[in-house]
Amino acid sequence: MEIIPEQQEHEHVLAPQAESDEGRFDNALRPRQLTEFVGQEKLRENLGIFIEAAKKRGEPVEHVLLYGPPGLGKTTLAHIIAGEVGANIRTTSGPALERVGDIAAILTNLEPNDVLFVDEIHRMNKVIEEVLYPAMEDYALDIVIGKGPSARTVRLDLPPFTLIGATTRLSLISSPLRDRFGATHKLEFYGNEDLASIVTRSAGILGTQMHENAAGLVAARSRGTPRIANRLLKRVRDFAEVRANGQIDSTVAEAALEMLEIDDHGLDQADRAIIETIIKKFAGGPVGLQTLAAATSEETETIETVHEPYLIQLGFLKRTPRGRMATHRAYEHLGIACPEHLNNAQMQLTE
Repeated sequence: MEIIPEQQEHEHVLAPQAESDEGRFDNALRPRQLTEFVGQEKLRENLGIFIEAAKKRGEPVEHVLLYGPPGLGKTTLAHIIAGEVGANIRTTSGPALERVGDIAAILTNLEPNDVLFVDEIHRMNKVIEEVLYPAMEDYALDIVIGKGPSARTVRLDLPPFTLIGATTRLSLISSPLRDRFGATHKLEFYGNEDLASIVTRSAGILGTQMHENAAGLVAARSRGTPRIANRLLKRVRDFAEVRANGQIDSTVAEAALEMLEIDDHGLDQADRAIIETIIKKFAGGPVGLQTLAAATSEETETIETVHEPYLIQLGFLKRTPRGRMATHRAYEHLGIACPEHLNNAQMQLTE
């Protein structure tokens, strides 16, 4: 069955956020040990020391806060930490914890040295956050019984556990909560070499024969994000099974990526439409986000979370107080003559 453009646009193949139906696919490719985890060398080294020290002392690993863009491996690292110390992992998310009773039920059912992983911890209710303070510091849960003058607080002892929080918005986490984490680590975007290794490993797990050059092509278009690399691999594998007897060489990979309309810089049709709209319809900008969304038939949230971060990272787009503007590099990428004022600005920057 051929891939049709409408499906591509709906799925947002290059979106770093996980799709609702990707859980089983991600779990199959997820490394189980720290030695299998590719990239993030300094972080891996530090985590290895923390884990080994905790195992020697017979204590739970100290609370860990992982932050960075989506798709870089925060959830994977949480599972690896639990696996390395032989602990069970309980997984939840900030938005899912609506009442104090929700977090209380989870905490009181933990076994000694268990790992509690809270994804999107920045979206957690502040009341629940305050319940976590004594739980993280003293392994205790304070519960208020009754109301008004007759209310009293009962303290329940909790088994020692490790809380691992993951967030894409570190600034939205309050200082009191941040301070209670023993280790805070930032995950960086991956280089093409590490991404190629991830693609090669994933292809092996999937039972797909993939040439080294083909893995490099997929890696170069993955926006520095392993989740996107694995998603592209899945699309390339589908193409190869239909058009090339399952063999993925550089020619097959190039053809599959071309069908997905993903260029050498990792931009898809929607990315190019955004910068092309700014250049052709709004003279390079500035243009407001709402206007840009209307002109491209994209949602503002999709532009802000899927397309804009990578365009800014590449230097194709910049934000100004008056709106979004296309840069000199965006004109060059689309092969459009750059206005004189942008050429002059570029020359001043290079002098």
